Amino acid sequence: MSQFDVDLFVIGGGSGGVRAARIAAGYGARVMLAEEYRVGGTCVIRGCVPKKLMVYASRFGDEFHEAAGFGWNVGSPSFDWATLIRNKDKEIDRLEGIYRTNLEKAGVEIIDSRAVLEDAHTVHVLKTGARIRARTILVAVGAHPTLEPVIPGGELGITSNEVFHLETLPKRILIIGGGYIAVEFAGVFAGLGSEVTLLHRGDKLLRGFDDDIRDALAQAYAQRGVNLALGKTVTRLDKTADGIAATLSDGSVLPVDQVLVATGRRPNTAGLGLEQAGITVDEVGAIPVDSYSQTLIPSVYAVGDVTNRANLTPIAIREGHAFADTVFGNKPTIVDHDLIPTAVFSTPEIGVIGCGEAAARAIYGDIDVYKTAFRPMKATLSGGTDRVLMKLIIDKATDKVVGVHIMGHDAGEMIQLAGIAVTMGATKADFDRTVAVHPTAAEELVTMRTPVVVKHPVAVG
Repeated sequence: MSQFDVDLFVIGGGSGGVRAARIAAGYGARVMLAEEYRVGGTCVIRGCVPKKLMVYASRFGDEFHEAAGFGWNVGSPSFDWATLIRNKDKEIDRLEGIYRTNLEKAGVEIIDSRAVLEDAHTVHVLKTGARIRARTILVAVGAHPTLEPVIPGGELGITSNEVFHLETLPKRILIIGGGYIAVEFAGVFAGLGSEVTLLHRGDKLLRGFDDDIRDALAQAYAQRGVNLALGKTVTRLDKTADGIAATLSDGSVLPVDQVLVATGRRPNTAGLGLEQAGITVDEVGAIPVDSYSQTLIPSVYAVGDVTNRANLTPIAIREGHAFADTVFGNKPTIVDHDLIPTAVFSTPEIGVIGCGEAAARAIYGDIDVYKTAFRPMKATLSGGTDRVLMKLIIDKATDKVVGVHIMGHDAGEMIQLAGIAVTMGATKADFDRTVAVHPTAAEELVTMRTPVVVKHPVAVG
């Protein structure tokens, strides 16, 4: 008789854990999965999916306005926040049901409880008190948003968890942060009619992105009425009779109805019993793993945001799948974290894969840069003010496309397809010989022929 109750115990029912459990079960493993909140994890329940639904909602205002240029008269449209939230919640419930059904069809036993490690092979289910012995344990508990840095009155702010459940649309909202979440919700609330202030301690949004994209987004947001407060921090929050008073580092006081803090996330490792299994987390609370997602304890693995590698849902899914292939499918698989297509669902949208210009110069030295910016065809009749920016970075030594950067409508869709070519090692010549689809915005990616001239500073003395 086996000394183990299951072959695999997965702690966490998010994207990575669910994929790992299903694939492992498909290989014939006996699998249990414990989730203390809702199956689907951050992405499905309070992340990518509900956010994208809210992004869609925020863009209809533009559509109504621009329709007039094409002969439509839609009257005076109005927006109801409660309807959006109610319908969003219905869709999330539906998706959670699908996740549960798919796990059950795969033969995975779902435990609706928090579970913690007691040793390298034992998991304690808190709701029932049961202790499960597992040959392999996978930790896939994700991360949580924080109200950091800690300031007086900071508890008055909300995070990206609570923002999906606001009872009313705030008339005035302060969003703190300069990354994906802050930028995306600034676009959402601005599109829905809120007065938005986006505050970031840096001088530009979206650290790590190409500077042309960062500058173009700031210009587009300013044009859309978003108040950009760059190079500033919030020193305190105070409750007032009609909302919240945010005191900024320059001494000014900003009256708002809501403060959304989007300054970072921390791995959900506290109280998980990792130390009892012999695992020590790093300075941010993440679980160190090797390229196969294995910890220093051979029987314990970890995937997704809890490892703080590349904190994106598709990466967690790939890591979970690779783990199952490696451990249960006899197919050792490593996930490449270096070349990842990604999208920022701001308005206008951003899609990126590979290096920005500055990073490419540091890595490859001699590069060519192709760039175009233009008014999209739809705007010629609609009167829309958004522009499209596209940029290709080429390693001159190999002619390989090492960076694609897009800002504009459906940039996320475009970068997914461009990502295939870049991942395969496409060259600029490959792009050039690809027939353009006309009239589209994406055709510009294969019709740029002349690199921009980069002016370097002249040495003096």
